[in-house]
Amino acid sequence: MDEKDCLLLQYLQKDQNLTNAAERLFMTQPALTYRIRQIEKEFQVEIFSKSGKNIKMTPAGEHLAEYAKRILIDLRRTKEFLMNMGSELTGSLKIGVNSHFGLYNLPSILKDYMNMFPKVQLNVDTGFSTEIMDSLLDGQIDIAIVRGDYNWSDQKYLLSEENICIISNQHMDLEELPHMPMINRKEPKVLQKYKTSPYNPYDQSIEYWWNERFVEPPLITMQVDSYETCREMVKKGLGYSIIPSVFLKASDKLRYYNLIFKNGQEMKRRTWMYYREASMSLATVSEFVYYIKKISEQELLN
Repeated sequence: MDEKDCLLLQYLQKDQNLTNAAERLFMTQPALTYRIRQIEKEFQVEIFSKSGKNIKMTPAGEHLAEYAKRILIDLRRTKEFLMNMGSELTGSLKIGVNSHFGLYNLPSILKDYMNMFPKVQLNVDTGFSTEIMDSLLDGQIDIAIVRGDYNWSDQKYLLSEENICIISNQHMDLEELPHMPMINRKEPKVLQKYKTSPYNPYDQSIEYWWNERFVEPPLITMQVDSYETCREMVKKGLGYSIIPSVFLKASDKLRYYNLIFKNGQEMKRRTWMYYREASMSLATVSEFVYYIKKISEQELLN
C-alpha cells in the first residue's frame, strides 16, 4: 500500500463515495475500484459493504483508513525533517480559518509569515467554523482558527473574545422584546447538522438566554444572511437585532446591551486556535503557532 492508496482510503472514509474519491485523486472510477481490490487482496479483508447504490466502509476498512492516516502523518514528518536539516524552513502548512478572521486578520498574518518563511508551501481554507473543525478532526488541516467553544481535547489557544449584544437605534425596554420586531441572522442550512454534534458550540446560545427570560418566542419580522445586514437594518429603525459586538462600529451610534445569563455570566463569542500537540513536531506548524501567539500577546499588551 503506497502513499496514493493511503490518500484513497482517507477520501473514501470521509465521503463514503467512489465517484468523489476518484475525482479527488484524478482517477477514473474503474481505476479506483481496481486499487481498492488490490488493497483488499493485500490485507485479505473487504473495505466496503454495498446496499444497492450505497456503500459503507466496513470495520476493517475503517481500521485501514486510520492506519493510512498515521502513515501519511509519519511520511510528512519524515519529509519535512529531512528538508529542514538545512538552515531554511521548508515544507507545507495547512490551515483552516473562519470567514471573518480570514477577511480581517489573516491576510496580514500570512504576508508576514511568508516573508519569514518563503519556501513554505501554504494551503488555506476559509469557511464556516463548524466545517473547519470537521477538517481538523479529519486530519485535512494542521491548524484551525474558528469562532466558538468547541469540545476539543487537544491543544488550543484563545485569540480573542467579544460580547453578544442586543442593538437598537433607540432606547429599549428589554422586558418588551417579545413584542418588538426582531431582525434575525438566520443560520445557513449547511450548519444544521452540527446541532447534534458532540463538539458543537451552542451550549451558551441566544435561545438559552431568551428562554431564561421569556415564555413567548421573539417576533421575527426579517431573516437575513449576515450580521452586517442586521446592523444596517437596525440603523434604519426597522427593529432590533442580536449580534456579536465585533460587528459594531463607533460611527453606527447604536444603543447596545450585552447579553447576560441569569447566573451573571456574560455571553461571549470566542475565537480560538485549535491544533494537535503531535503536529508541533512539524516545523512549519510550530513556527506558525508561535507566531500567532506572539502577535496575539502583543495586541493584548497594546
